[in-house]
Amino acid sequence: MTQRVTPLSRQTSILLLCDMQEKFRSVIKYFPQIVETSNKLLQACKILDVPYVVTEQYPKGLGRTVPELDIGDTKLFEKTIFSMCTPDVLSHIKEQVKDFNTAIICGIEAHVCVLQTAIDLLSQGYRVYVVVDAVSSRSLTDRMYAFDHMRQAGAFLTTFESIVLQLTQDASHPKFKQIQQLIKTSAADTGLFPLQNNPHSSL
Repeated sequence: MTQRVTPLSRQTSILLLCDMQEKFRSVIKYFPQIVETSNKLLQACKILDVPYVVTEQYPKGLGRTVPELDIGDTKLFEKTIFSMCTPDVLSHIKEQVKDFNTAIICGIEAHVCVLQTAIDLLSQGYRVYVVVDAVSSRSLTDRMYAFDHMRQAGAFLTTFESIVLQLTQDASHPKFKQIQQLIKTSAADTGLFPLQNNPHSSL
């Protein structure tokens, strides 16, 4: 599946923050770095007025969203299905973004909730950007093949800095100096370089 390549638009995009919860803290590879990068992406979206959605997978058992992710008092969507694409979430997205056509996804786990969210959205004709340095799993093998799967299904694999600058589009943007503060230090190392050297990986 090949998606039509068009510039990213702030007006038609939404950020999806997938299941970054307390019980995952000790088991997800590079969890602190994934949350740090996701939070920087969230702050950029706030600056650029790009809306966002936060889900929690069975919070009774897996805990609440970690406090390092600065979600404020936004509504949290609880779920038991793995995909973020519950009827409530999709309805909320369409209320927030009138001409919604693009989802930007970060969070966990790459091979479960992130993958199934991406596939659901792609199957409905939406464009999907997966921010690889803000997505992880308990296993780096699962993470690597999830990225391959999503790319082959038609998702765009990208990075924090790339997606932020695509959303900003122009150094003359009135809020560029705020964005510059977020990207002046590189995103945290999340173990992608070893994946890149794997001959079976698309990264």
